[in-house]
Amino acid sequence: MSDFRPLTDAYSVAPQISIEDIAAAKAAGFAMIVNNRPDGEEPSAPQGEAIAHAAAAEGLAYAAIPIGHAGFSHAQIDALDAVLAGATGPVLAYCRSGTRSTHLWALTRARAGDDVDALCDAAAKAGYDLSGLRPMMDALAGER
Repeated sequence: MSDFRPLTDAYSVAPQISIEDIAAAKAAGFAMIVNNRPDGEEPSAPQGEAIAHAAAAEGLAYAAIPIGHAGFSHAQIDALDAVLAGATGPVLAYCRSGTRSTHLWALTRARAGDDVDALCDAAAKAGYDLSGLRPMMDALAGER
């Protein structure tokens, strides 16, 4: 069963998706899937290549921006920024629980100048707590 959680009209997150969820994502109007889960993190979960093939079969764009135990980097923020800039429609990002996908989005949008309180509120409505990430978001917002 699909568990797509909107953060904005153009960006939603989800816990690990299945191959079957790709058709549901297409039906829900998504134009792109972003995989934030490193291959091999959970061997029984569909790996990136399988998701990429299923996305292509549905006519959806696919990008992999894996976030492992090392956490977040400017390269990952740059990658999501580029993906969002080039997206032709709504984006669905996933990881194990949706938390890393939410955090990467929040960091990217904070750096872009979005209101940090509004980002925290959007995440909370989707069930994600950004309070631990707030100092990093504020720092990125201050770099502008």
